[in-house]
Amino acid sequence: MVSFVLIVLISLVFSGIVIRTKSIASGRKGPGIWQPMKDIFKLFKKGAVYSETTSIIFQIAPSIYFASVLMAIMVIPLGNSKGLISFAGDFVFFAYVLAVGKFFNIISALDTGSSFEGMGASREALFSMLAEPAFFILMGSLGLLTGYTSFHEIFMAFHFGSYVSYALGVIATFILIMICMIENSRMPVDDPKTHLELTMIHEVMILDNSGFDLGLIMHAINLKFAMYGALIANMFLGDAPMYLTIPLFLSIQVLFAVVVGILESFSARFRMNHNAQFILVLSSLSLLMFFGVLMVLGKFN
Repeated sequence: MVSFVLIVLISLVFSGIVIRTKSIASGRKGPGIWQPMKDIFKLFKKGAVYSETTSIIFQIAPSIYFASVLMAIMVIPLGNSKGLISFAGDFVFFAYVLAVGKFFNIISALDTGSSFEGMGASREALFSMLAEPAFFILMGSLGLLTGYTSFHEIFMAFHFGSYVSYALGVIATFILIMICMIENSRMPVDDPKTHLELTMIHEVMILDNSGFDLGLIMHAINLKFAMYGALIANMFLGDAPMYLTIPLFLSIQVLFAVVVGILESFSARFRMNHNAQFILVLSSLSLLMFFGVLMVLGKFN
């Protein structure tokens, strides 16, 4: 329960910290950290407009997408405190409950009948499919190393002690950061500031969404950022007491938001045909981590 509450709370300022970091990096004053949530609250107060071309799928998809993210957050632990949902193999549930929300997000874009939104949906589906092996190889490697298959037990059993374990932690952190950027269609895969339909991915998918529905989709992105930040934080929290775990958790989340802002400030978006190659490199890094785990376990002897 503590993890769920903290992730929801940090999500309120996550995008604000990212935008503030980008403003400072570019020498601008920029908006305050609460501005993105103020914009979302304005959307929540507005009614949604639906095209006559769309069906009930388009109307329910934003709610299902938002609910899937909340359900995935319930699985994430906080140090020695389990998530609201915890069982053996829960990381598989985590991945596929997010996939359900992504699926409805994709078919809602197709439901509009727009060729541009269909193009964005195709790209979103491709990139998500390519990122999936990296996540499962990563979690499978950690499961093999620790002997457990749930988030809570994996993170509790994962300890830093040798140079190899530190290397595994760095690789795992980098992979999770990149998966987060891919899942949220950020740099270097996509640019959320672009307004050219031919090069947009996620943004072009939600062109027909408005009002409350658009607010749900926008805040789901904040929640997903904080959710992946929580996974990264749990790798370093261990079994520390709660009075140390909570400040450390929040500090890592703020640091993660700053890192995202720096990445978006100093990296350029890849050409569209290079995105697939970049995402597949993450799977290669996950395989490198898998071989590192085999080395730690002495399977090469």
